[in-house]
Amino acid sequence: MEKEEKVIYSRQVMEFVASANEYCKYLEGVSQVKGIDILGFMQRLLPYIYIRASLLPKVEPVFEEGNEKSVTEDDYKRLHDILLVKMGNADAYPVIVDMGDPADGLYTGSISESFTDIYQDLKDFLINYRTGTEEVMNDALWEVVMNFEEFWGLKLVNLLTAIHKFIYSGEKVEEGSNFGDDASPERDNLLFDHHKRGYSKDDETVF
Repeated sequence: MEKEEKVIYSRQVMEFVASANEYCKYLEGVSQVKGIDILGFMQRLLPYIYIRASLLPKVEPVFEEGNEKSVTEDDYKRLHDILLVKMGNADAYPVIVDMGDPADGLYTGSISESFTDIYQDLKDFLINYRTGTEEVMNDALWEVVMNFEEFWGLKLVNLLTAIHKFIYSGEKVEEGSNFGDDASPERDNLLFDHHKRGYSKDDETVF
């Protein structure tokens, strides 16, 4: 475990922590930001996060059970709903899925959902990493790398593509809650967590 303890303090990890912190901190104050400004900021930040994540060292988990999660379902829904209003007409974008399954094909993605999904993984990582307990920090690193490879890395790429297309389309962001009228409690629960992970109600994030 000695080498892995040194790895968690490496420059690559520190740079990723800084980029993840900037992403989460920005979204936590996004209620006062215009939709087009959010897209412009993320157009510049997302590539940096991707690069930093791709350079993260791989470690083996210490604990059989994963670290506790801090982003609650209420946290997720609150941030998602704010972003959904901010994105307005820019929110929906086409995504092509090709995984060899006949059910794969073209489906509609959501910028607000993608932002929130990435936030969920990065925020959980940051809170566990900041505990200062090296075993917890190690497993936080292991989990965020695994999720980057299997989940939010590709989501980030698709999100950046959607942002690029909208910014250079010449359209204006028309904010408004009417773009989220199809939301439902069932849909919110599906958006919340694709990994079927557990959450601690004692650790709440305030937006």
